[in-house]
Amino acid sequence: MNGPVVGVDDGVPRCPWAGAVPGTMRDYHDHEWGRPVEGESAHLERLTLEAFQSGLSWATILAKRPAFRQVFAGFDAERVAAYDAADVERLMGDARIVRNRRKIEAALVNAAATVELREDGGLEALVRSHAPAVPPAPATTEEQQTTSPESLALSKDLKRRGFVFVGPTTMFALMEALGIFDPHLVGCHRRAASATLTRCSSD
Repeated sequence: MNGPVVGVDDGVPRCPWAGAVPGTMRDYHDHEWGRPVEGESAHLERLTLEAFQSGLSWATILAKRPAFRQVFAGFDAERVAAYDAADVERLMGDARIVRNRRKIEAALVNAAATVELREDGGLEALVRSHAPAVPPAPATTEEQQTTSPESLALSKDLKRRGFVFVGPTTMFALMEALGIFDPHLVGCHRRAASATLTRCSSD
């Protein structure tokens, strides 16, 4: 059974994927993962990066995130939605990001869908409307889910509105990252703090 791992340098318990030693993944775990963000671009960024992460490590995506933010115009939905075939080729030639044509094209499609969604409350409101009534509370990695009825419903809702690369597993990861529910293991030092932030953001 894999519960929280204690940091060798600070004695603090964390979710196992964060590691026991300082590093990029641990910083992300402690300061970003499971913490709510605000605004359309912040939500579009996470949705886009979760799609790019499929089949890759999250550490790879974090290392490339500054370049992603640059080439996708800070995830400004209107600007990215206006990209054309020449922009796709430009991005395919940029070694700083993940050069996957289908994922790049999906980012453009999802930006356009995000703009359209403004007429119906916006991306942020739609994602947050699928928060589970009873959040999961896993104590070990074996108890953690990779999908849920809520992530399936979010996936279907987004697909119906024109989004792509938004399968239920990817949407579950998105909900974790955005703090739609507290994703940290019971016993992780971030769990109580993350839950407080989530409650405050919904008040």
